[in-house]
Amino acid sequence: MSSTPTPARPLPDGVYVPTVAFFKADDELDLETTQRHAVHLAESGVAGLVIHGSNGEAVHLSREERSQLIKATRAAVDQADHHLLPLIAGCGAQSTREVIQLCKDAADAGANYAIVLPPSYYGGLLDMGKVVQHFFDVADRSPIPIMIYNYPGATPGLDLSSDTILKIGQHPNVWGVKLTCGNTGKLARVVDGCKDGFFVGGGSADFILQGLVVGGNGTIAGTANLLPKICIRICELFQTGDLKEARRLQAIVARADWVAIQTGFAGVKAALQIYYGYGGEPRKPCTLPSTEQMQMVRQGFAEAMALEQSL
Repeated sequence: MSSTPTPARPLPDGVYVPTVAFFKADDELDLETTQRHAVHLAESGVAGLVIHGSNGEAVHLSREERSQLIKATRAAVDQADHHLLPLIAGCGAQSTREVIQLCKDAADAGANYAIVLPPSYYGGLLDMGKVVQHFFDVADRSPIPIMIYNYPGATPGLDLSSDTILKIGQHPNVWGVKLTCGNTGKLARVVDGCKDGFFVGGGSADFILQGLVVGGNGTIAGTANLLPKICIRICELFQTGDLKEARRLQAIVARADWVAIQTGFAGVKAALQIYYGYGGEPRKPCTLPSTEQMQMVRQGFAEAMALEQSL
């Protein structure tokens, strides 16, 4: 780990969308809708896509399905002339061996980066030294650069500190972090201490501007499935120094994102169905929100969707 080579395709700053997974009525993958949605997002101007992360029901997908989704997405965006759009594949699993295999599968299928959750199932047996070593072992053998995914909600409370993230980030094949912990102080510390070219992104649309203010590179936000243009506009306004308008848009997005936070990826799928005409059911045991929650989704996204459609 003495050198830090720059990856062949460094991640550009901006808005990344962790896409949802689409299924047919028979519960098989809906690759046609997957491709249509990916092209829509690419043409909205997003910086990249994250496939089968938490919003993409990664834990509901088989190894073969993960590869299918990457291949279908890569083919669609390439055919739409978005050849350079980065694809980041969720490769989290509980054993180091399986994560390495998923990284290899992702690379073979056309992904440019892998994003990896820390192992947590046997949390009582894993001190931070073992978690760091897990990332080092994966990074040693992954054919594509990896990103750290810090999401305590998906890892029974395991919340990597800024010190741990910076230590993992010293590896020459680790080139980013997604912070879904919502801790902008942590984000600021990682930005300040990381190597050049290391992507530091918030993991929610409700703090895009806050992350940019402390030096972050952008966001990886599930609500951007619905609001890509507004999320991009917040970044643009920050870059031009129009903080007053950026704050106004951030507040609108945060109100919509609060609905998504309360209803999870199922709420995002429900909103896609309401406002775009596609979305569909999650895989069981998850379901779409209740009738009451569906009304909350419709009302909660109305203001932001009206703005999205005007851009």
